[in-house]
Amino acid sequence: MQLLKVEENGTAKLFFLSSAFWFALGTLEGFTCATQLVIPDLYGGIAGLVFGRVRPMHTTTMIFGFAGCALIGSAHYIMPSVLRTSLWSERLGKISLWLWNLAILTGIVALDLGYSQGREYAEWIWPANVLVLLSMGLIFLNLLQTAVNRQEKLMYVSTWYIFGGLIYTWFIYFFGHAVFNFKGAITGLPDAILAWFYGHGIVGLFLTPLAIAIAYYIVPRVARSPLYSHVLSLVGFWTILVIYTSIGTHHILQTPVPVWLKTMAVSGSIAMIIPVFTVLVNLWLTMRGRLGFFHADIGGRFVMAGLVWYILTCTQGPIQALPVVQRVTHLSNWVIAHSHMGVFGFSGMIGLGGLYYILPRITGKPLYSGRLADVQYWLLILGMSAFFTVLTAGGLVQGHAWLNGTTVYRTLPMIHIYFVLRAATGLLFIGAAFIGLYNVIRTIRGDQAQGERIFGEEFQGELQ
Repeated sequence: MQLLKVEENGTAKLFFLSSAFWFALGTLEGFTCATQLVIPDLYGGIAGLVFGRVRPMHTTTMIFGFAGCALIGSAHYIMPSVLRTSLWSERLGKISLWLWNLAILTGIVALDLGYSQGREYAEWIWPANVLVLLSMGLIFLNLLQTAVNRQEKLMYVSTWYIFGGLIYTWFIYFFGHAVFNFKGAITGLPDAILAWFYGHGIVGLFLTPLAIAIAYYIVPRVARSPLYSHVLSLVGFWTILVIYTSIGTHHILQTPVPVWLKTMAVSGSIAMIIPVFTVLVNLWLTMRGRLGFFHADIGGRFVMAGLVWYILTCTQGPIQALPVVQRVTHLSNWVIAHSHMGVFGFSGMIGLGGLYYILPRITGKPLYSGRLADVQYWLLILGMSAFFTVLTAGGLVQGHAWLNGTTVYRTLPMIHIYFVLRAATGLLFIGAAFIGLYNVIRTIRGDQAQGERIFGEEFQGELQ
């Protein structure tokens, strides 16, 4: 079958193409939501376009479609590269790819038809969840067999993060989505605890480990310098796996959750400073004095931008987990700004960095257009910066109004201008997504724009 055609790095290539496609669709879904916040009756009550359906379509498309595909695609290239072997089975890789895409399609179509578990980030119906688990199991099997057949004895830290992310994600997905219950969500407070064990874990134990694995692979190569410390990299790995599993409850501190669980969540959130800054210090010391190389490499530039957003995300996160801060920020647009900074600013940008660094090495040719990649980069930097600023400001207005006893309907006129600016910012994301989709398609086809410079002197040498 053509869909399962065996070709070197074919799995990674198709995951990257899938990421670019889902990115374009996900931004359109997000813009649809944003415009409804400005003009609630804009789409005339069409069932498939109501906010309650499109919003979970947007979040899951961006998490699993855009960021997930980019990160998993990078893993299928990084693992064979650092282990000095070929991917165990390209055919199995493509089976897992199509199952992953089928899961995303099933999930978002069901949501558009009104079928949902009604749990944030865990809205997909049972069949879509089974497809995700099956695909992830096949991905793990494929990469595990690749590691078994490796020529390199040392397991570089990227492999640790990839395996850790896949194993932890499979289990938190199974329990967080209540896959053991055919009907989906369970009931009562236990469901809320379980849902946020998953909701926060999908960011910290799926997107984060895979993004860090990419950073650990790309940063030393772009900097042309060995990793500063292998020991620090493993300290960061083990501490994130130990600490992150217990912090999801900080999303529901205002509920009658057991006090010991709240205490674990808040203290664990603060303790996350340890793995985060261990990783960042290690990577920054690796690239110290070599930032010029990152300016010249578009993949390296995306990764470096993602690391900057990682600093901001994981500095803000522990602070907003504190109950005294949540009195103002909880359930406001501040939280929306923070989640976008984590999912898109950090893992999404690093996912794009992996895509742009690896794709030319898969195709054997430079990117179709370095200028288009440049434009996409700056659109996303401007868009994410504006989005974060607008929603953080709007969230503070909203939160303080509620704290002072202002009713919800009186708060809405105060933040309307922020919703307008949010929708306008969305146009930058849409433009960037479609530019990226066009660039990826032309690159995979092997096209080359006229008069283009090639990013990355190292890669130019490889081509020669």
